[in-house]
Amino acid sequence: MRDFVRGAVRLHILHHAAEQEIHGAWMTEELARHGYRISPGTLYPTLHRLEGEGLLTSRQEAVDGKVRRLYRATDAGHAALAEDRAALAELVREVLPGFRVVQTGPAGAGAAASGADGAHREASTESR
Repeated sequence: MRDFVRGAVRLHILHHAAEQEIHGAWMTEELARHGYRISPGTLYPTLHRLEGEGLLTSRQEAVDGKVRRLYRATDAGHAALAEDRAALAELVREVLPGFRVVQTGPAGAGAAASGADGAHREASTESR
C-alpha cells in the first residue's frame, strides 16, 4: 500500500506542476485536501528526487523576505504524467469494471466515471 500512496503523491505533484508552478507548502496543503498526510520530511525529498530524475525543474523566488523554491514539470515530467494517467486509467478499468473512465479537456484535465449502477461521477482535476 505504501508504494501505491507514493505513486498517488507523485501523480498529484506531476499533475499540479504541469498546470502551474508549485511550492512545497502549497503542495502539502493540496495533498492534505485529498486525505494525504505528508510531512515536509517526506514531500521535499520527493520533490528533489523528481527534479533529479528530470521530471521537475525549479527556480527560487523571494517571498516576504524568504526564499521559496517553485517547481514546474519538464517535458519529461509531462510525458511521465501522461504515462501515469494511462496506467491509472487501465487500473481503474481492471479493478472497477463497472466504471468507465472518460477523458475530458486537454490531456485528460478531468475525468468522468460511470458506475455499474448508472450513476455518473465526475473526478475533477481542474487547475488550482
